[in-house]
Amino acid sequence: MHKTVLMAIALFGLVGTGFAQLPKGNVFFGYSYLSADLGAPSRTGLNGWDASVEGKFLPFLGAVADFSGNYGSAGVAGSGLCTPPPGGLPGGCISVVNADISQHNFLFGIRGSFSVGKVRPFAEAMVGAAHLSENGSGVSNSSTSFAQALGGGLDYHLIPLLSWRVEADYLRTNSFSATQNNARISTGLVFRF
Repeated sequence: MHKTVLMAIALFGLVGTGFAQLPKGNVFFGYSYLSADLGAPSRTGLNGWDASVEGKFLPFLGAVADFSGNYGSAGVAGSGLCTPPPGGLPGGCISVVNADISQHNFLFGIRGSFSVGKVRPFAEAMVGAAHLSENGSGVSNSSTSFAQALGGGLDYHLIPLLSWRVEADYLRTNSFSATQNNARISTGLVFRF
């Protein structure tokens, strides 16, 4: 019995030492590009920022909170005057106005990762909310919807406690009661703690 207790204490000591070697988490901040599906004939490119914080609860698994904002302009359906379609076909017309677009995402989920030398690849799954705003001549719309993201990337270790991240996510939202399939690419600095 005495040997079993000593072995258990030694085992817990080794496990504790192993966890002490792992970073407890990280904070990321960087540039973000969102290829947004706004229902227009083509996709809209929005530039902005992305920030996240991750806290490890297992050696290869952490909880993550991710926040981003992307901004740009695009043609959206407006309520102004327009020219009827050629030949006077029935159905009227829809005017298109240039509007400032902003999309903010608030996502929470899990991230799995492991280190191989100076590289730490990771995969993540997150859910949360997306807020899309359109403001232009005669147009002022906004919509908040459920959002989900799947993606991954890698961190490259630069110096102690500092890495460079490249990340790509598939971001699905449902703004204005229509599904948007967006792609988000982010890059920037990671501070490990």
